[in-house]
Amino acid sequence: MRQFGRRLEDVPLVEGTARPAAETAVAKPDVGLQLRLRSKIMEHLDSSVIAEMSPDVLRHELEPVIHQIADLERVQLSALDQAQLAQDLTDDMIGFGPLEPLLRDDSISDIMVNGPNAVFIEVAGKLKKSPMHFRDTDHAATVAQKMVATVGRRIDESSPLCDARLPDGSRVNVIFPPLALDGPCISIRKFTKKKLDFAGMVENGSMVPAVAHLLEIAARSRCNILISGGTGSGKTTLLNALSRWISHDERVITIEDAAELQLQQPHVVRLETRTANLEGRGEINQRALLRNALRMRPDRIIVGEVRGTEAYDMLQAMNTGHDGSISTVHANTTRDALSRVENMVQMATTNLPARAIRAQIASAIDLIIQIERMRDGVRRVTQISDICGMEGDVVTMNDVVSFRFESEDHNGNILGGYRATLVRPSFETRLAYFGLDKAWIEATQSL
Repeated sequence: MRQFGRRLEDVPLVEGTARPAAETAVAKPDVGLQLRLRSKIMEHLDSSVIAEMSPDVLRHELEPVIHQIADLERVQLSALDQAQLAQDLTDDMIGFGPLEPLLRDDSISDIMVNGPNAVFIEVAGKLKKSPMHFRDTDHAATVAQKMVATVGRRIDESSPLCDARLPDGSRVNVIFPPLALDGPCISIRKFTKKKLDFAGMVENGSMVPAVAHLLEIAARSRCNILISGGTGSGKTTLLNALSRWISHDERVITIEDAAELQLQQPHVVRLETRTANLEGRGEINQRALLRNALRMRPDRIIVGEVRGTEAYDMLQAMNTGHDGSISTVHANTTRDALSRVENMVQMATTNLPARAIRAQIASAIDLIIQIERMRDGVRRVTQISDICGMEGDVVTMNDVVSFRFESEDHNGNILGGYRATLVRPSFETRLAYFGLDKAWIEATQSL
């Protein structure tokens, strides 16, 4: 039998022990014995050869090796136990350890590690504890370091915070001790293989067809859109769905901390921030990327999430001919989103008075879409607000659409409906320019 370039018969698996001829295994594979088997197997593996193997090939090679070592150790392993141990070893060596089964499960949307023995998952919008766990704190730390290393970043006690992405596009945040008191904390927002469009969001209950039609019209009319919502509310999913209505003859530049957008257009330039090196130099933040993007002849600029001083440059881009730009922000309501943007702009420049900032916001942003993960686990569009202009020092808004809670059924599912105002939007001339003004009125009247 081949042992990764060597014959297993040529490898002394247990020094000073002859291969038993006809002994029967008598021990059961408890946790201690599993760890002993794991360590003995690891002693005889060539890491350079393993790195070049696919998971399926490595798992196939490991199973007979596990069988022979179990015989020498007199450990009773069923075929199922051997296959599971081979899978666990494969996940540890060329994957992300006990998190691999969770990453492979398409029904899981979020994975949260709160230390080596506390792993939680989100399924259908609800949180629950997973039976998966790490061997110890060092094991969790090793997996976390392997995750961030895939994109050239590092995490340790001297640099205990890190944002990264996995090879499949999943977004990862890691925080290490001493900031995390119970061991390494890993938060994974999984990359969905199913690319949701408005039809899929309607099917999931996130909106009704008329609301989806309104958002389609706004995207096709090159409105500047800000998507607002809490953590895990579905902002990025909605942004991806909106981006499907961007014309294929436009040059689109995306700017993100950890790349996760899934644009389908052929002409997309994807930019991602860079953290500082070991000497604390070389950091490239979203603001620097946004400024550079303005020199790259973009038709639209999409900022994955506005969270700091880049809000000022985003408003400048929207006000200087880059119509159809889209971004997201963390806020509880559309009005709160305006306040958040104002505060972030003040972080970038202290010279502008509040009224000047609000005037820029009112002229730059056309629509704010609020999306919320409600208590039944469904992520719903709850508010679409039109930025009308200024009245004195106040930005005026009109709720084009709002969701109204009515009751819930016996399964805890929220029941409600959308209400629309028939006031003409402030960007009516833009709708008329694209020939979509009548379609907008029909969509609002159908709600």
